Amino acid sequence: MDPVSARLLARHPQKIDLSLDRMRTLCAVLGQPQMQLPPVIHVAGTNGKGSTIAFIRAMAEAAGLKVHTYTSPHLVRFNERIRLAGELISDDRLSAILDRIEAVRGVETTVFESTTAAAFVAMAEVPADLAIIEVGLGGALDATNVIERPLLSVIAPVDYDHAEFLGTAIEGIAGEKAGILKAGARGIVARQTEAAMAVIEARAASVLTPLTVMGTDFDAWAERGGMAFQDQERFLDLPAPGLRGPHQIANAGLAVAVALELDLPEAAIAAGIAGASWPARMQRLSAGPYGEMARTAEAELWLDGGHNPHAGRALAEALAERQAKAPRPLALIVGMLANKDHAGFFEALKGSEGHVFTVGFDGAAADPAALAAVARGHGLGAQSSSSVEAALSRALRLGAGRVVICGSLYLAGEVLGASPETWPV
Repeated sequence: MDPVSARLLARHPQKIDLSLDRMRTLCAVLGQPQMQLPPVIHVAGTNGKGSTIAFIRAMAEAAGLKVHTYTSPHLVRFNERIRLAGELISDDRLSAILDRIEAVRGVETTVFESTTAAAFVAMAEVPADLAIIEVGLGGALDATNVIERPLLSVIAPVDYDHAEFLGTAIEGIAGEKAGILKAGARGIVARQTEAAMAVIEARAASVLTPLTVMGTDFDAWAERGGMAFQDQERFLDLPAPGLRGPHQIANAGLAVAVALELDLPEAAIAAGIAGASWPARMQRLSAGPYGEMARTAEAELWLDGGHNPHAGRALAEALAERQAKAPRPLALIVGMLANKDHAGFFEALKGSEGHVFTVGFDGAAADPAALAAVARGHGLGAQSSSSVEAALSRALRLGAGRVVICGSLYLAGEVLGASPETWPV
């Protein structure tokens, strides 16, 4: 665990408590930093939030804008969560801001509330043209939702996750995500299920928010090795997304709709689509100890942090595309949190024909043996392993030419953290 995370966990309740009261009180004591931000793009959704933000940031920066971002969770270092005018927050600035927050008395905030407040303070004090803020969990009662006047509200695909907080009904989950919609701020919405879209539309109508919806007002698709985007006014012929996998076309398309609301030039949109990067999302690893192991065996090594059924389906599509272009024996090294939908994840991957090696990691990881049993129950060959290194070594000895480490951002963080060469920057 990095030092900042250890500090926060030691000094704040280790729980998630969805409410805005404490956050509003803390922000008031700190001088309302959330009201002093540059124009805000607020992003909610179950999957694709981080990738969509990466595309928006890359396009805006290609247009010459200075962009703040706040995302979660981090993979290796806490600083990854807060990017100020394009640069990760420094250790000194972060420590000084946390000192100010911890000096506030009478408000017992959660870790996420404290880190969100730190992001707001940092962003309010550094000039920029745009701030992109990712919702942590849900939307309506998420700490970031003290932002009252965003420029745009973006809702990425809504699906099942965090059932212990958001429930198991897609309508309830969509209602929480739609809670970020505010009067006067256009909502840009990804393609949704019919049930989720009905809830989002009802919320928009109730707060008088105009919506721009993928599949109705605009769309994006793969075309001739790149991607095409079309809305009511224009057709854009764009390069292939810099992030891999067929699902990234939809994320990039959502980001393009945002970019057009910002009046970014087409050249910047194209450059941002091609140049976006976001670690642990079908990331090719060639550096660090694991990358070196794969390279020595002349195998490909990939890393993906998707951890729910929707992400599993996206990973399956990406692997199917890769396997169709260049078939290789496939192995999956899978570690997941204990509270995730293991069955749904493996159900999505059952057609991949990859052999599964299950592993644990620091934190509330699922038992590898139990996880392997779930994988076998969905038609996948699976066995547990003592570590990522052991699993990778075994997979390579058995002749795997393409290995994917997947199932959790926490597992991805441990893999990337194994060497400074692979730390996100």
